Amino acid sequence: MLQTDLRLEWFVSFLSVIDTGSFSAAARAIHGSQPRVSMHVAALEREAGVPLFDRDRRPVSLTEAGVTLAEHARIMLRQLEGAEEAMAAHRGVARGVVTLGSYPSAGVAFVPGLLARMARNRPAIKVILVERSTLELDGAIATGEVDICLRPMTPPLGSSVECLPLWHESLIVVHRPDHPLAALPEPLPVTEVAEHPLITIGRLGSPDTMGFETYKAFRERGYEPNVVQATNQPQTLISLVRSGLGIGVTNMLAVSTADAHGVVARRLDVPCGRRVGVHWSATGPLTPAARTLLREIEASGVPSGTRRIAPRNTRAQQRR
Repeated sequence: MLQTDLRLEWFVSFLSVIDTGSFSAAARAIHGSQPRVSMHVAALEREAGVPLFDRDRRPVSLTEAGVTLAEHARIMLRQLEGAEEAMAAHRGVARGVVTLGSYPSAGVAFVPGLLARMARNRPAIKVILVERSTLELDGAIATGEVDICLRPMTPPLGSSVECLPLWHESLIVVHRPDHPLAALPEPLPVTEVAEHPLITIGRLGSPDTMGFETYKAFRERGYEPNVVQATNQPQTLISLVRSGLGIGVTNMLAVSTADAHGVVARRLDVPCGRRVGVHWSATGPLTPAARTLLREIEASGVPSGTRRIAPRNTRAQQRR
């Protein structure tokens, strides 16, 4: 039987190993050391009197007893989270510091209004903004550098990250006014765009970049895009197009938030586009300040020119 001198951090480490798939990844997720995570799990196993993980398998997997305890541990942490939220209501307002990650175009089109509303309506919460490229935000979530991040939903993150979809935006082709594509009507067909050298978002040659929306859009039509350059900065992409290095394919907000003089921006004829969501780690409970920011993001209007993604009764919503 479990004793009453259990420590909350033991359960946090235990669930983190489950959610991340390894002791080393769990240590990074909770900002601890691998020996400490192992010590916490071992202490929990001693109190339980049975093994919780089958360590002979790779990756480590739960025993039947581990599955049972994990269910109760998640319920317990959610109850503690609810208790803290209830106390915050008695204190009047949530307070504290929360770190928000964002990529460039959302940082221009969405974040300023969000931060202005937080400063006006939630002055007891300090929001620290961290700007990164999409793939860099993955690492920031994993290491705990950010509590919440605005990020495209493609490429997808792992099961240890929760996501609440926010908006959908079109893919846009950017070309010079004298380019042959200028003679074609909008939206521009993939068959025509695929004949030209492309400039996309991401990093040229990186396998991770292959998961971005542009590659998906072209491959769904049976084309392999001829990408000659890539960048994470909208203004750089437009400048590369303006210089004649190729035509750009990027998301609508990237174009609308940059100086696009000297180029033409028109929609690409594909049903898919960019889907953007707010993401956070599933390996532990959010602080009251982080939950308050998350609710403010959910209640916010979407950027002009985008379409809100209809809410669903997702696991992420149930956890909140």
